[in-house]
Amino acid sequence: MKENSEQILVSRLLQKEEAAWKELFEAHSRSLAYVCSRYIIDRDQVNDVLQNSFIKMFRSIDSFEYRGKGSLKAWITRIAVNEALKHIKQNADFKIITDENDIPDIESEEEPDLDEISEQEIMEIIRTLPDGYRTVFNLFVFEEKSHKDIAEILGIAENSSASQFHRAKAMLARKIKEYKMSKTAQYE
Repeated sequence: MKENSEQILVSRLLQKEEAAWKELFEAHSRSLAYVCSRYIIDRDQVNDVLQNSFIKMFRSIDSFEYRGKGSLKAWITRIAVNEALKHIKQNADFKIITDENDIPDIESEEEPDLDEISEQEIMEIIRTLPDGYRTVFNLFVFEEKSHKDIAEILGIAENSSASQFHRAKAMLARKIKEYKMSKTAQYE
């Protein structure tokens, strides 16, 4: 069976070959920075988390088990997400609302209308969500975690995760609607 380029890269990484680490960084740093920026707003902090992620990869590459094409990318992405979550939990300003009575009511709207809006614009709007909402939303939508998993990761009740997700989605729908109205007003 022929080894693919990802398997070869993994072999080189396991040998701690400097050029292989540089290749990994060049191939994946932009996409991992994008992943980190879904959770963390400040660019310098994103860069710090990205650097910590690559350090963690370097230190734990021996525990990586190649499971087929894409498994390396999945592994490094999981490390970046975990490092981003670790960072926001350590940030004094980060708050997950754990008491249902403290979560403000947001009128539930229909699904966000994503027509005629770019992925980049949507991501910018997601980044304006409050930290807790944004974190739960990202874990549920992009990392495909269940509310039970999110609750364990963030140390909150499962129903708090579900509530924050639904409120995040409603806030996102409202913000997208406002954004579209402001874009339409610009062209009138």
